[in-house]
This record gives sequence, C-alpha cells and structure tokens, in this order.
Amino acid sequence: MEKKKILLVDDDQDIIAIVQTILENENFEVITATNKIDGIAKAKAEKPDLAILDVMMTTHYEGFELAQAFNDDEELKSIPKLMQTSIDVFSSADQDAMNFARTYRNNPEFKEMDVLLVKDPKKEKAGIDYRNKKGEIVWVPVDGFVAKPVNSKILLPEIHRLLHAEHV
Repeated sequence: MEKKKILLVDDDQDIIAIVQTILENENFEVITATNKIDGIAKAKAEKPDLAILDVMMTTHYEGFELAQAFNDDEELKSIPKLMQTSIDVFSSADQDAMNFARTYRNNPEFKEMDVLLVKDPKKEKAGIDYRNKKGEIVWVPVDGFVAKPVNSKILLPEIHRLLHAEHV
C-alpha cells in the first residue's frame, strides 16, 4: 500500500520535528517547507494528499495567504488544508461558517478583530475571515484547524477524517 503524503509548512523547526515524528510513526510520508514560496513549490512537485499549514511564518498571515494560493491554483485546490494555529477557533452550527464570521464581525464589539477562525462541526466546513494588509476582509475556506501545541490524539483523527473525505 502506498504511503499517503503530507506536506507540512511551518517555520518552527521544533514543530516540524514533532509533527514529522508523529506522522512518520503513523506511516505517512512527510514533506516539509518553511514558508509560502517553498510550500507551493513542494506541493506542485510532490502532489501531497494533505497539507498542514502554520498560520504565522514570515508574516502574521502567511499561512492564510498560502491556503488561498492553494484554493486559487488548479493543481493544488483539491488538496485538503488543515491549519495549525494557536488562535482560538469559533464554532457555529447555526449557519455556514463564512456567514457566521461576517455576522460576528458586524457586532460592534468584535468589528475590529483582525482574524476570525470559524468551523461548522456538523457540516465539517471551516474558514478564515481576516483583515489583509490593505484592510480588506478576506474569506479563505479551509478543511479544518488543529491547535498548537500539537496533540497527536487530536491531530491524527483530523488527518484521517480529511484523507477519507471526498474533496473536489
């Protein structure tokens, strides 16, 4: 049986070492990159089955930009994207994740938040609603979030869920 390939993009070598060890112990092939440019190049060259992307690398939002670059690229858009972050994730089952984020952002108390990470556990949809460098609000759909510090008991089931889901 062919090993599933996972692309891990993170600028923290300690995180790479930990996650790589966890994944290799589960018989995954791990490809690593430390920034957006290398991540895109390795994704195109290696054709991973899944990408795990850090949020903050060279810039605070480089991981969001990388996820969007995957979404915009015909070769890469079908690769499931799992965001690895220490930012709190909001959970909503009332409406789709993007609408929840936009409704939440319209609340004057939270209007100025730069980042909202939202997931809908029932529909297994997730996304990032963030204010880019130009001050524009941008929505980036992703396939899930895992919290830092890394917990293999949370990471591995999420990886298995995404690898067994159908992605367009």
